Amino acid sequence: MKWLNRNVKSILIHPNTIILILLFIKIIAFRLAVFHNKSVIHIALIEFPLWAFMLSLVILFAKKRAWTSIFLFNALLSVLFIAIIYYTRYFSTIPSYYDLQQLYQSNSVGGTIGLLSKPYDFLFLFDVLLIIPIAFYFKSKKAKLSVQLSKRLAVLFGCIGLVTTLLAFRQPLIDVSYFAKENGYLQSQAVQVFTRSFGTALASDSNLSEQDIEKLKGNDYVPSTEHKSYGIAKDRHVFVIQVESLQGFVLNKKVNNQEITPYLNALLKESTYFDNVYQQIGAGNTSDAEWLMHTSIYPEGMDPTVNVISGEPVPSLPRTLQEHGYGTATYHADDITYWSREKLYPALGFEYTYTDQEIPAEQEIGFGPADEVLFNFVSDQLPAQLKAHEKIYANIVTLTSHTPFEMPEHLEYLSLPENYEGTYVGNYLQSVRYVDEQIGEFIETLKKEGLYDDSLILIYGDHSGIHGAPVTKNDEAILSDILDHPYNLQDRFTIPVIFTGGGLFTGETISHLGGQIDLMPTLLNLLSIEHNAQMIGHNLFQYKHNLLGMRYHLPGSSFINDNTLYVAPSAKLPAILYNSKTMKEKNRTNQTQQSIDNTLKIMQQSDQILKSYGK
Repeated sequence: MKWLNRNVKSILIHPNTIILILLFIKIIAFRLAVFHNKSVIHIALIEFPLWAFMLSLVILFAKKRAWTSIFLFNALLSVLFIAIIYYTRYFSTIPSYYDLQQLYQSNSVGGTIGLLSKPYDFLFLFDVLLIIPIAFYFKSKKAKLSVQLSKRLAVLFGCIGLVTTLLAFRQPLIDVSYFAKENGYLQSQAVQVFTRSFGTALASDSNLSEQDIEKLKGNDYVPSTEHKSYGIAKDRHVFVIQVESLQGFVLNKKVNNQEITPYLNALLKESTYFDNVYQQIGAGNTSDAEWLMHTSIYPEGMDPTVNVISGEPVPSLPRTLQEHGYGTATYHADDITYWSREKLYPALGFEYTYTDQEIPAEQEIGFGPADEVLFNFVSDQLPAQLKAHEKIYANIVTLTSHTPFEMPEHLEYLSLPENYEGTYVGNYLQSVRYVDEQIGEFIETLKKEGLYDDSLILIYGDHSGIHGAPVTKNDEAILSDILDHPYNLQDRFTIPVIFTGGGLFTGETISHLGGQIDLMPTLLNLLSIEHNAQMIGHNLFQYKHNLLGMRYHLPGSSFINDNTLYVAPSAKLPAILYNSKTMKEKNRTNQTQQSIDNTLKIMQQSDQILKSYGK
């Protein structure tokens, strides 16, 4: 018995064991922070083995530099875990391997890093510091790391990790965060690599017609030429303004008796305003909004869509407009390599591309030139565009209202209450007020140049700006003050969609459900132009019922229909249903599963189309 006790004690205080115990504690802390997972057995069997396998290999191959290598391994792992935690706090979803390698250029995370960090995050570095005295202690005792034991541990943990990874491949990857919680973070990355290499997340051999898709959404199909809106803007110039972080709740709202968006509010009187349209972007954020606008195809979701397309020509809004005599140009003052737009824009077929290389680097705010510079540049290009083309299409993507929304004092047009000053929401409101002013001045320019009455103009938001860890309790109180109710998912995900142009619309507000995927079909129907490829969205002026999917910012298999917002189970929360009008919880019914199934069918069809454009 004494012999057994001595052997157990020697194993427990062996340097290899101590290092693995520290790693196990770190993995538990990581799972608690990201998944709220308290099951030590689940962590020991699913999450821990692959990390322990990697550490065993480090010890095995490092030889004389073992302790230095262990220190570096743990330091890198700590940085990785902190990056994952920060990303999850901001986007409310688990990052993929691609998201993490994009962090060096991620404006969304980099600009708000101070708001995402918490003091206890740095405890993830505590074990790294402990390794130094532990190494000195064992060296003083002349106790070495065992290469033989490392071999055995590498085989043991490698076999367990292989089994759990193979089991993970047998599970459907519908939601990355939930998948990672159930199957392990590294296993989820392995499945994503395979999925990205050999097919999109839900790709299948679906072959739904437009009639089939409308039936799944709850509509009777109507040929486009029979829609009441068909051709009312025929042969007009087209201007599309995609506004950074513009959410629907700011329109027609006042703060301190001041309108947040005075120009857009006034514009609604000569527009049609869709006030119940949801964002549907994936990991590509703004670039995914551009994809949705110009293809009416769902984004890939787990990766930015630009990274799954081959770069070859894609049937798109610019290509279809060119076939009908339009010159097409896109304007965005950001770095063209951000979100790989140097590949996206040629794939979409824009004839002219203007980005940070052409738009003057003047009056910079945040990540590029102020929107005033952008709109002035567009205005300066119009004479040449109009001279070269009978009709023009201009896609304008704003930038100034990008998180963290910090505006120079002389461009803060709102006089905010004292408790709003310097808050995340207060800064957001100032940035939106500034962009509203610039849109107003641009449209006034179109009117002065006699273009407004010959144009169809679409203004919409790309995605939410108010979400994630930067939103403090104080911010939530401010939002409740503005909205007269607690800020909810509908407030976060609904974006304004405004169609306007001289003499076209009469100030109507339409509240039936829509998504960003519906913008292109709606625009083309107003122009009486047919697209030569299938679109997943439909004409918002015609169809009253809808069924929308969303990836990445909601768990996979979530859906929104006319009266329900269903949030599928995630890494931290169980499934929940809301009444989409009141945002009160409701009970699940048989119709819920039918809507889930129909949503997945529609997205499978979209994935099949996207797959044909892939690498």
